Amino acid sequence: MPYPIGYRQVARSAGRVVVAKVVERVSPRRSDSRDRMVLSTVALLPEYGASGTSVDRVLAHSGAPRGSVYHHFPGGRTQLIDEAVALAGDYISGLIDTMMRTGDPVDAIDAFFVLWRDRLVESGFRAGCPIVAVAVEANDGAPQLTRSAAAVFARWQEAFAALFERHGLTEERSRRLGSFVIAAVEGAVIMCRAERSAAPIEAAAAEIHDLLVYALRERREA
Repeated sequence: MPYPIGYRQVARSAGRVVVAKVVERVSPRRSDSRDRMVLSTVALLPEYGASGTSVDRVLAHSGAPRGSVYHHFPGGRTQLIDEAVALAGDYISGLIDTMMRTGDPVDAIDAFFVLWRDRLVESGFRAGCPIVAVAVEANDGAPQLTRSAAAVFARWQEAFAALFERHGLTEERSRRLGSFVIAAVEGAVIMCRAERSAAPIEAAAAEIHDLLVYALRERREA
């Protein structure tokens, strides 16, 4: 990555904070088959996509008994994926909140790109974004999945927009930049998986870094 190591440390530190919260959520007191199935779905979606994340695959990954599926998820596979989208959305939202505590919006965005870049590299470019995995499906029989994915993207966009606005950008510009950051990350992740290379996300990160530096400096000098 074209950034100092400090940005990578911010991203990893943020990840440890939120992972700890997820582990706490599924501690031995609550580590039942329901929790395991949702977490397995979160893990499988980025690699296999929504259509490839079958109940059988979730059961094999989680080790949960088959009879527990409709006991815990009367809505079946659709409910399971919908809850996984919500959990994954919360996870990334927690990372964003932690990164934003650096106080510097450019550092926060750099760390966000580093997080995704490392995730791609460490998975051999197999793991994408679980929200995109759902969003790109037609979901004709389960339109609520598309709505859930859209709601997650909106949360991430709003978080970054609020960060930019706090640092002096107008509300309109902040919203556009928040949307652009999410679009750039997600598009770059897809390209990296196709090319089996980190080059697309590194290029997107470098361009957005320069754009934010310029936008914030221009606002301060206005």
